[in-house]
Amino acid sequence: MKKLPLKKEHIDKLAEYGLQNIPSEACSCMRFSSGEEVLREGSPIFWLFIVVDGRAKVCRTAPNGKSLILCYYISSGMIGEVELMTRQEIAASSVIAITDFECIVINYQNCLTELKTNISFLNKMGTELAEKLYESAESFTSSSLYTGEQRLCTYILQTSHCGLFNDILTDVSCSVGMSYRHMFRLLGQLCEAGILDKRESGYYILNRKELIRRSHTAADSANIVK
Repeated sequence: MKKLPLKKEHIDKLAEYGLQNIPSEACSCMRFSSGEEVLREGSPIFWLFIVVDGRAKVCRTAPNGKSLILCYYISSGMIGEVELMTRQEIAASSVIAITDFECIVINYQNCLTELKTNISFLNKMGTELAEKLYESAESFTSSSLYTGEQRLCTYILQTSHCGLFNDILTDVSCSVGMSYRHMFRLLGQLCEAGILDKRESGYYILNRKELIRRSHTAADSANIVK
């Protein structure tokens, strides 16, 4: 993790949220490397994060110790807004950088009055919370209505970076709602079909068009046509 000086682009990003008047000493810019933990579930949280650049995955550990991906990735918006609005002082989930990940971090305590009374910010946050609720509902629908292959292909499309899918497979199996063995079998079938290529660094997408065809995105499009 590196602390960087605030630049004009960061001030512009704050302005998108109506926070351009936040005191400079209450916020800073942080850059996390790929694989680095941005936030740890169960740890104290004192900051609101506004994503500037990069992608990260959001994880939550189930009571049985298994890791479940709550949303496939985050590449924009806020982190910590749920805890802010529910007055939780402990992070509800972990956030791990997939790529280099840059955020503006705002100290809760120094800016609580501004964050709770700024109408522009509250409207923006409300919109983002509604979008996350919709995505959560979509994820539940996916696990209930689509085949294992459709769920896996969709997950690969949404979490791959530069054509490489290298997520932790035990986490993936939990996220798409199937056993590790079955998921591994499906990955093998996708490799045999020439859609993926298994390498030491992960799985490379060779045929993105076919991967999309096998995802539930294609299934949704087919239902709309019908």
